[in-house]
Amino acid sequence: MLPPGPDTRVVELRVHGVMGTRPESLVSSVAAVDVAGDGLGRIVQPADRLLRPAPGPMLRAEGQSIPRVVEGYAWGGMTSGGWAKAAWAVLFPFALANVAHWMLPPIPSGHRMARGLGVACRTLLRLAAVLLTVLLVTQAAVVSLDLLAAQCLAPGSPCLAGTVPDWLRETYLVRPAIGLLPVLLTIYVLHRISCVAWEVDAGSNPGNPPPTPPNARVQLPGTNLVADPDTPTLRALHLVAALATVALLPLGGVFTVPHDPLSAALWTLALILLVVAFAGVLLLDDPRGATPGRAGAWLRGALGRVSRRVLYLIGVLLVVAAAASRDPLRLTATEQTVESIAAALIVVVVVFAVLLVPAARVARREWRARPRELRPWAGGWMAAPVLAVAALLGGGFGAGLGIAVRQLLGTDGMEVPAGYGPVTMLWGAGAVLGAVVALVTVPFALVKLRSIDSAEARLLGSPVREWRTAGWFRQHLHHVVLACSGALAAGAAVAIYLRFVTTPDWLLPLSTVGVLALGALAGGLLRAVYNAARAAESGRQLGVLADLACFWPREAHPIVPPCYAVKVAPEVAARAVSHLAEPGTRVVLIGESHGSLLVAVAAARLLNSLNEPERRRIGVVTVGSQLQWAYTRAFPAVLPFSAMGTLAAELGTRWRSLCRGTDPLGGAVSTWRRQVYEDSLLGMGFRADGTPGPLAAAERGPHGALVLGLDHWLPDPRPAPVPGRRWTPGLQRHANYASDPEWDRAVAMAAGLDPSEPPVLFSLGGGK
Repeated sequence: MLPPGPDTRVVELRVHGVMGTRPESLVSSVAAVDVAGDGLGRIVQPADRLLRPAPGPMLRAEGQSIPRVVEGYAWGGMTSGGWAKAAWAVLFPFALANVAHWMLPPIPSGHRMARGLGVACRTLLRLAAVLLTVLLVTQAAVVSLDLLAAQCLAPGSPCLAGTVPDWLRETYLVRPAIGLLPVLLTIYVLHRISCVAWEVDAGSNPGNPPPTPPNARVQLPGTNLVADPDTPTLRALHLVAALATVALLPLGGVFTVPHDPLSAALWTLALILLVVAFAGVLLLDDPRGATPGRAGAWLRGALGRVSRRVLYLIGVLLVVAAAASRDPLRLTATEQTVESIAAALIVVVVVFAVLLVPAARVARREWRARPRELRPWAGGWMAAPVLAVAALLGGGFGAGLGIAVRQLLGTDGMEVPAGYGPVTMLWGAGAVLGAVVALVTVPFALVKLRSIDSAEARLLGSPVREWRTAGWFRQHLHHVVLACSGALAAGAAVAIYLRFVTTPDWLLPLSTVGVLALGALAGGLLRAVYNAARAAESGRQLGVLADLACFWPREAHPIVPPCYAVKVAPEVAARAVSHLAEPGTRVVLIGESHGSLLVAVAAARLLNSLNEPERRRIGVVTVGSQLQWAYTRAFPAVLPFSAMGTLAAELGTRWRSLCRGTDPLGGAVSTWRRQVYEDSLLGMGFRADGTPGPLAAAERGPHGALVLGLDHWLPDPRPAPVPGRRWTPGLQRHANYASDPEWDRAVAMAAGLDPSEPPVLFSLGGGK
């Protein structure tokens, strides 16, 4: 503890979680005003009636009132608002493939086999990512170039007969132009999305540490969370592959050489571009990876800005020439092309899942001795089902869109690729299997729910049922994800089998279920995008998944929404540094929900760049955090458990965490294996030096909270109103943490101050 001086003040720098928290809510005020930032990353403070920055409430600590400044960093503008950002939801399969990279297990230092497996897994992820891009663009071509231009608008077709006259259908280049325009527009949109990047404010100078190699063990959380400089090169390879594939469609596909010389020349050029793109993805490895001297170094130099633009121009001209060379327009290779891409994607996903098993086994020695609730999800293998879900969603969305467009045009004679039929079977079988799994597991879950220990709930006066439900959600969310991916994988196996045999009559209803599921998937997602662009509240609801996916920098897939973490963390750190320039100022970084992850990364950057006196004036409060139960387990290389221990050792008692047992999204951060013995709350956790071990019995705070180690367990509902505090009756779960009086005590402790009301030893008899 640092004794306060006459010029001591405390700055609360709050960072919100997902769903676009309003600035007023962030700083607990009826009005807020910007005091710094560039409009995307906004530094806000409470405002008075004239919209001037207002001081925060005094902080009671050390037997006196300490001046306090309340600030918030609002980053919601980076992920919500407008058509462009709403459309990012359509790229969710791409984002999942990118997230899978960050879920890879860590590579132990000096282990050659693990190093090779890491390179192989990263390469396969990038190969799966480019196949996803090619599949999406090809499925768009199936809708516009094949269904609409080649089939619906064909001369003599009854489709749109009263709308499009025959003379227009027979006019040269009209049908190719109508079919190619949506495809080229799709590719352009993908290019523009990939070009968007959030730049750190020019005034920020956080003194970031040098980047850590990907998937290597880190000392502090998130120090290897850096933007990949290969993104422009990967973007070029993805889009060139997509253009080459579209060009091959009217020329007969990859496996059929055209007979006429012009078409054969175009086919050869398209195939060369396709091979170059895929070979480039395989050669291009992360420059901070295990082997930076690979051929990727030459490739990065060769594909500069001018080279990339030349490749784009060649690809576009090739697509136009290929479509114009086929008069009348007729596509015969869509089925073959779509099924080939899907088959290659399935093979890559399966090989990736197989190679990930020994990679996870090698990394397992780092967490073998930990309690089960602290080990990575699925033993470090979680990236495999996430990539599988990305592939199934990517294929399913395109198939659903194609089937829906065919039904919309209302012509029975129009044909989609034959592989779309098994895809409907896939989703139908997945839906049925999911329902069966749910019927089997729900009774088991209810029995398991009743067996969860509720002694902690009784100590805090919380409803036992709410405590058990929230605990079950935190413990078994990844099991639900595994079950869903398993059901979809089983459906995929059924679909692949039915592709080569005659479908039995008793399985035909699965196709109907699959069509309904795919239609609901495509229609629901497009409707959500439309509503999100028109209504801010709908955008925030849609933004939950987008906010979580967009946290991670572009790595495996370049065509994903820009990462906001590489902007937020440095700017939060820079704002803290600017406050620390005043010797009497103590800065407490407060992360609410998902914001706790951003705060942990920002604190790691600060601890790596500040001198010791300044480090002692930094504190952290995590509120309703998922750091322990979700992030350290899902991303063991980026946010390993050991790095959390190092952060606890660096901060000591200046890291506090507010949590509620009734909160299904936020849990403990620094304690585990809690139990009640003779009305005392005991448990394991991080001690003051950052080492894990048994902790002293929890202490009861003046307002009913239990303080075990660094975790403050809040009673929910609150026992009684507190003078001078906003009263929030009823269960709060994941909301209104700032209204609890324990908030001020945690802030004071994080600032290195003793609260004015010292805690008392947790009384026997507990309860309320």
